[in-house]
Amino acid sequence: MNIYDFKVKAQDGSEISLADYKGKVLLVVNTATGCGFTPQYNELQEIYDEFKDKGFEILDFPCNQFGSQAPGNDEEIHSFCTIRYGITFPQFSKVDVNGENATPLFKWLTRNTKFEGFGMSPMGMMLSGVVKKTDKDYKNNGNVKWNFTKFLIDRNGDIFARFEPTDMKRLKAKIEECL
Repeated sequence: MNIYDFKVKAQDGSEISLADYKGKVLLVVNTATGCGFTPQYNELQEIYDEFKDKGFEILDFPCNQFGSQAPGNDEEIHSFCTIRYGITFPQFSKVDVNGENATPLFKWLTRNTKFEGFGMSPMGMMLSGVVKKTDKDYKNNGNVKWNFTKFLIDRNGDIFARFEPTDMKRLKAKIEECL
């Protein structure tokens, strides 16, 4: 099984096969419009602009499961992201990434990756404290912990790397490695 086996919901409600992205390097991201990490949209757009002509796509999945930081409907979220951050990469319908209602794509991503920590930065330490309150076993499961968790998929549709929201430094180098 790989990412091409999944279908996801577009903003307009239509179903899209991820097989449409076959042969591309993909970055799957769960996002939120009202999060401390929301400014990462700027960095993501810069990375997208740099690599999109080399077979790279960012697949943006808004999610309201962490602090209710993605309020609004799909249209409102998309309007905010395009006006405020100028995003041009594909943005899909809002999803759940954990729990009973998690979309099959994110169930597969979280079952097949490990959480490697938030790091020792002040933001990483703060986030560990917040997540621990809702998931006592957070260090030992693959669940998405917060908004802007990223999954890098290679050209064969396989998971190449996972990045927590506090880890933007390694991202570009790993994308280049996949390309």
